[in-house]
Amino acid sequence: MAKRVLIVDDDKAMAEIIDDTLSEYGYEPYKAYCLEDAYETLSKQTVELIILDINLPDGVGFDFCKDLRKYSNVPIIFASARTMEDDRIKSFDIGGDDFLSKPYSLKELISHVNALFRRTYGFTSEEKITKFGDIVVNSTLRTVTKSGVQVNLSLREFDLLDYLINNKNVAVNKEKLLSEVWGAYNIVEPSTLTVHIRWLREKLEDDASNPKYFITVRGVGYALKIDEEEAI
Repeated sequence: MAKRVLIVDDDKAMAEIIDDTLSEYGYEPYKAYCLEDAYETLSKQTVELIILDINLPDGVGFDFCKDLRKYSNVPIIFASARTMEDDRIKSFDIGGDDFLSKPYSLKELISHVNALFRRTYGFTSEEKITKFGDIVVNSTLRTVTKSGVQVNLSLREFDLLDYLINNKNVAVNKEKLLSEVWGAYNIVEPSTLTVHIRWLREKLEDDASNPKYFITVRGVGYALKIDEEEAI
């Protein structure tokens, strides 16, 4: 199945060129020339990646990204002529996954799209699924269910969960978690990690005040404790 990409850019000529290029590389592109069109597309079609401009006729791409992150972890590449450092930093802080400065080459764009797909969905079509207790985490599709019910996690909540899964039953120090999950380029307060751990407990533990899985390791950081007999 072709990977679906939504292009949100009011430069129609550029959007057409990106559309043609993505199609040549086996992607299934959709175009939106304003935020209203983008919301309309997403209401009808699931996409696996979004290429998003910042300045749009009916709003700002930053606001669109922040709104999406309330319910979706779809990877987002900001592609914009706004190249100030503050704009780049903000794009990552609000949940963007990559940033391309206009003008860029189409070869560069495809390289970034391919790399983000690999980071997000893996190198193969085989799904990576982790089950413990009544929790099922699909790291390939970036979905989580508890007792069969979908649990909505923010981008960082899922990234944190996935990192802890990859290091299950290992105490990971706070500095390592902040660097690996939020990125070394981001200056993040330690309290941010504490809050995200609390949110994961509230969403996934049966008793958030007495966690079974998301354990605090005093003097170190946190660990995802999964009994091997319980894990599937």
